[in-house]
Amino acid sequence: MTERSCKQLIASPDGRRAIYIDTANSDEILEYLNRSAKHRKKFQYIAQLILDGIRNTETYDRENINDHCKDVTAMKFFKGNSNDRIYCKEVRSAQGVFVVIAAVLHEKKKSQKNSAREISQIEKVASYDYSMEA
Repeated sequence: MTERSCKQLIASPDGRRAIYIDTANSDEILEYLNRSAKHRKKFQYIAQLILDGIRNTETYDRENINDHCKDVTAMKFFKGNSNDRIYCKEVRSAQGVFVVIAAVLHEKKKSQKNSAREISQIEKVASYDYSMEA
């Protein structure tokens, strides 16, 4: 397991769900999310679904490629267009909060199936072990 740190981006009003961001990749991910109003709006939509506990596989889904990667998910931006992804890891905090950590940005996914590059990124995210900052 690779030890990584992350910091909170947003939390649900009841404090039971939160979205964090990997601190090592935060500059790249935040630049992507703030690239345009379209990017910001899509992220806000996906974040709201996650914080409300609503499962919409069109925009946020598990990347179940093997048993090792069962906690890895993807925020899906602009499917059928640039098909960008942010690979995330789902964890529970010591306080029992459900946390989604935005770990790695992957732009321009080319095909329906995961390529070797995507599989390697998903497996890398699965190997991350996070310490959380408030």
